[in-house]
Amino acid sequence: MDKDMKKVVKALEQQGFEVRTTKKMHIVVYRDGRFVCAFAGTPSDWRGLKNGIAAARRAGFRWPP
Repeated sequence: MDKDMKKVVKALEQQGFEVRTTKKMHIVVYRDGRFVCAFAGTPSDWRGLKNGIAAARRAGFRWPP
């Protein structure tokens, strides 16, 4: 997990989202027990972080904090 992803995960947790890491190091986000989005475990795809943030924002995530 790179430094940008760590900032997003920290902000998600502070705003009440549940963040889990799978065995394959993907980051899965839940809100009230419902799936919100999943992030790639590696920063190889630069759009992955932006697409995940967009999905989380639709679920009520405020970014940038």
